[in-house]
Amino acid sequence: MSPIADPPLLHVSDLKVHFPLPRPHPFAPQRTVHAVDGVSFSLPRRTTFGIVGESGSGKTTTALAVMQLITATSGSIELDGTDLTTLSGESLRRARRRFQMIFQDPYSSLNPRTRVGDIVREPLDLMEVGAPAERADRVTELFRRVGLRPEQLALFPHQFSGGQRQRVGIARALASRPDLIVCDEPVSALDVAIQAQTLNLLVELQRDFGLSYLFISHDLRVVQYLCDQIAVMYLGRIVELTDRNSLFAQPLHPYTWALLSAVPGASGGSRQRVRLQGDPPSPIMLPRGCRFAGRCPFAEERCRREEPQLRQVAGGRSVACHLVTDSGEAPHHALPADADSPV
Repeated sequence: MSPIADPPLLHVSDLKVHFPLPRPHPFAPQRTVHAVDGVSFSLPRRTTFGIVGESGSGKTTTALAVMQLITATSGSIELDGTDLTTLSGESLRRARRRFQMIFQDPYSSLNPRTRVGDIVREPLDLMEVGAPAERADRVTELFRRVGLRPEQLALFPHQFSGGQRQRVGIARALASRPDLIVCDEPVSALDVAIQAQTLNLLVELQRDFGLSYLFISHDLRVVQYLCDQIAVMYLGRIVELTDRNSLFAQPLHPYTWALLSAVPGASGGSRQRVRLQGDPPSPIMLPRGCRFAGRCPFAEERCRREEPQLRQVAGGRSVACHLVTDSGEAPHHALPADADSPV
């Protein structure tokens, strides 16, 4: 008998985040931004789940909804069986010990008027983590753990480099001993050498503390290095979801294929850069069929008429494309690897 798999730490089901826009006059029709429009995924314990996509795809909004920093319109976000969307007030504050966030900008996310030692200690005091007498030692240990020196505790954020400031942000996220850390583009503001050091630190901390990461990025090289499972988002919906090796070896959705063509050395992308024509549709006025059809070089009439649903195909992979077969054959698979891209 095979062992029963542990339930996922995080399970997001049919998450929607819609933002109603102000009406120019009382009789104007209500317009709504469909930032996230029916997203579902699970994050197993001690793994990293990546979400990638262009700006405006909804990946950061998804992260903010998981963190309960914005309100979900509908759907559920379960952390270890507890639906976070049902919590508020003191119950939400207690739950926040278990999920923390590393923000994109390591400077604007730190209070410039507060010493970094106090910044890292603040979650311990707010959430009453550990005995008060032990919190100073905890902060010192966190500094050491992220590669900073104890004598730097009394400094202000502007006295650190960008990479060091992000290490302060990581220490703050670790302070409450969370199970889940949401990473929103945590290395995009850093230069390449510092990116590598920060990613290696995240890998080391995950191994040592058994952390789970929800990792948001537009950089596929970063996602390839860090993530176990990857979801590709386009205009508020997941269009492909699979493991890292499958995604980079043989992308199924034409949008994923186009994204990978821009990554040097990615075996699953076209050898020629796939330059998509046009811009994504407006999240206010969504098209009738596939949201990618207007930019897809393979789109057919059905694609413009009927919206594809995320479905499972061969190999346990999931894709939202009418043109991908149940056996996992995609329209771009028939193209020669060095052929000019049909855009």
